Amino acid sequence: MTEESIVQPTWRQLAATVDELQAESVSDWFVAQGALSVGFDDAGDQPLFEPPPGETPLWQRTKVTALFEGDVDGELIACAARHHFGDRILDWTAVIVEDQVWERAWMEHFKPMRFGRRLWICPTGYEPPEPAAVNVILDPGLAFGTGTHPTTALCLEWLEGLELAGRTVLDYGCGSGILAVAALKLGAASAHGIDIDPQALTASQDNAQKNAVEARLTLGFPADPGLAAADVVVANILAGPLVELAAAILGRLKPGGYLALSGILAEQAGSVQAAYVAEVEFDPVRQREDWAILSGVKRSA
Repeated sequence: MTEESIVQPTWRQLAATVDELQAESVSDWFVAQGALSVGFDDAGDQPLFEPPPGETPLWQRTKVTALFEGDVDGELIACAARHHFGDRILDWTAVIVEDQVWERAWMEHFKPMRFGRRLWICPTGYEPPEPAAVNVILDPGLAFGTGTHPTTALCLEWLEGLELAGRTVLDYGCGSGILAVAALKLGAASAHGIDIDPQALTASQDNAQKNAVEARLTLGFPADPGLAAADVVVANILAGPLVELAAAILGRLKPGGYLALSGILAEQAGSVQAAYVAEVEFDPVRQREDWAILSGVKRSA
């Protein structure tokens, strides 16, 4: 027996494609077989937008993917699944996932990126390509926001185009803190980041420290009292919450202040704009791929 023949795979990934009505039961069955994690994905190229509160979004053809220890008998689990679910399983795949340094895998897809004329987002461990530019060193951790998504890119370019010197900025739904930190590096006097996820606040604090701007950044939850209105508000979340939170977001923006709203599919821009237009003079909608950013100025009266 060779050394190669006794090496065990680190993980085994098994996936069943089923009708959406079967997805939850297949997920529960995988867990009962000892799955370490289970996730859902689209198996039919079907767009899926925001679900109602409390509902789990599923596709008509849903791929239920389970991760197991590498030494499980994948063929035995496949046979058991076929026996249990029969022709309700439309497709089955099995993949061996080799162990790797996941931080390095992430770094392979996240390279330094420029936004506008002078702003660079550089992942931790990279030397900034233009040391004299405005460089934000970023490690998103468990929070959303690297600049690779079109909505984040649109927000970064918008911030880079503003005159931020001496102004206060509110990042509503701060995620990794990328927008708040970028605003501070671009010259804002202070910034405040709010999010409902404690992991986002932790990631934002870490990234502020990496960029030596933590003294000018405060972080908290949306319900925290005593938050003064800002000169600039940027909210990169989702269309539904942007509509629901319109009054709260507008209440955090000074008259004459600058507003940017993103996380919006282009086809949703009209409904989001309608929730703010009574108080905001909007610029033309800017779009990248299927995503849009709404920007404008809050009316003084």
